Amino acid sequence: MQISNETKVGALTVIAITLMFLGYNFLKGKSVTRKSNTIYAKFSDVGSLEISNPVKIKGFRVGIVNDVRGLDPSVTQVVVAINLQEKVDIPSNSTAIINNSLTGVSSIHIIPGDAQTLIKPGDTLRSAASPDMFSKVMSSVDPVMSSVKLALDTLQQILNSVNRTFDVSAQKNLQIVMQNLKNASSSLDQLLDPNNGALASTLTNTAQFTENLNKNNENINTLIENLKKTSDQLAQADLQKTISSLHQTLEEIQVVIQKTKGKDGTVGLLLNDTALYHNLQQTSRSLTILLDDMKMHPKRYVHFSLFGKKEKSKPLSAPLSEQE
Repeated sequence: MQISNETKVGALTVIAITLMFLGYNFLKGKSVTRKSNTIYAKFSDVGSLEISNPVKIKGFRVGIVNDVRGLDPSVTQVVVAINLQEKVDIPSNSTAIINNSLTGVSSIHIIPGDAQTLIKPGDTLRSAASPDMFSKVMSSVDPVMSSVKLALDTLQQILNSVNRTFDVSAQKNLQIVMQNLKNASSSLDQLLDPNNGALASTLTNTAQFTENLNKNNENINTLIENLKKTSDQLAQADLQKTISSLHQTLEEIQVVIQKTKGKDGTVGLLLNDTALYHNLQQTSRSLTILLDDMKMHPKRYVHFSLFGKKEKSKPLSAPLSEQE
């Protein structure tokens, strides 16, 4: 059985038309293998909404825009056909709005209502006007600009108050204060100078001191050990016995002092007898007279003579003071 060329051409033409139809619907986002329902929404202005733009509920894509056309020749409203590709329950009082983005791709957002009845294929959703992107931006910027304007007005009031408060003398004083702050800052820079600053010198001295401590660490440990040994020796010494002995010695010294105050002992008589004092005074006087007489008349006491006479007078039996 032979197939004619006409039959082959016809079959290829049908296949090509079918592929074109499927490709066209695929590019438009339509699925020929999935059953879809169509609902409608009316808008006064659709903006940049185009066919095949997505339709979403709470961010979930449930369909696409199938068609956009005018309601009448005057285009008082624009009717948008929505092809629902997902099986979703949409309350009958739901609202459709057009969401414009900065990328230029618009979409329809369906805001579900709270009705118990559901929308059916062919029904028309309620629609609401959505602000354009510029309006959204301006609505966000306006509160900020108001706050900025309020802050600028407040700052201007503060500056005016400062200008009224600070007269010429106050401004001069403020300049002096600023100059003092500048000088203080310069002094602080000199203090913090890592090469010649006082702080750097102090840190250097501290480092040297620490280094010296580190070098003499062994000597310090030896000194501390010696102090510890001395402390241990003092702790081990019988201090109580030493204190008792010292106390006994002080008592004996007290007894001796008491005896010297009395007239019974020799020391007491020596210190308290006035007659002894007078005798010592008389003896001193007699010795003084004797020495004076020996100086004036030495021959009376030293006489060299081969034929001298012997002194026959008796020696004194009492002092001359008593003889008088």
